[in-house]
This record gives sequence, C-alpha cells and structure tokens, in this order.
Amino acid sequence: MTRRPSFTVRPIGVVHSPITSRANAPRQGAEGAPDAWIELDPSLVRGLTRMRVGMELIVLTWLHRARRDVLRVRPRSDRRQRLAGVFATRSPDRPNPIGVHRVTLREVEGARLLVGPIEAIDGTPVIDIKYAMPNY
Repeated sequence: MTRRPSFTVRPIGVVHSPITSRANAPRQGAEGAPDAWIELDPSLVRGLTRMRVGMELIVLTWLHRARRDVLRVRPRSDRRQRLAGVFATRSPDRPNPIGVHRVTLREVEGARLLVGPIEAIDGTPVIDIKYAMPNY
C-alpha cells in the first residue's frame, strides 16, 4: 500500500445560523434553508476584495456533527430506498464530511457575510469560499 500524504485544513470562519440541530436542517439549501452569517477570521478580510452583493458563491464547510465511519446510507434517509455508497450521495455522514453549499451573497459587513440559502448548522466551520462559475 502506498503511503498517503497527510495535510491540515484550517477553518477560515464559522456559520452563525438559526438552525441548531441536524434534525431541523433542510437537506438542501433550496428546501427551506434560511440565510445565515459567515464570520471570517479578521485576518482574511482582504480576501473579500471585489466581492459584491448578488454574487453566487460556493461555501465549503466541515460538517462537524457528521459521523465519519459511515460508508453506506439510504438516500435522503428514506427507508424505502436501497443502500447506496456515501460517494454516490450527498449524505453529510462520510469519511471527510465536507459540505458544499451554493449560495447568494446578500450582504458584506466587515469580516461578516450574509449568505443564503444555506442549510449549515450554527457553529459549522467554514473551510473555503469560492466564486461560483456560471453554468455554460
């Protein structure tokens, strides 16, 4: 077996959301998720240069309440569905629980961004923010 490289991912901020539990979180942003604030590390504010209200963004989060030992799930937790591997689903439970959220930038206030809709739970670490390329 080849040796796998090791690396560290550091949070750049945190989500402040009215959603406080997995049970209350919509499965996808478009399924009733609220807007929420992302509070960035103040040392990263220069990284917001040229961000504008209305931009579409991809927010990558670390799903800190996810189980990391799950490899098969029933899609959308529907007991009628056949088991599927987590890599064939958007389940939060997975070896590296990275959340991918396509959001609209609603407001910029210093090191804080109001984005939405986003289904992340309050306190979820943000690991990156990227401009969402338009569909071609």
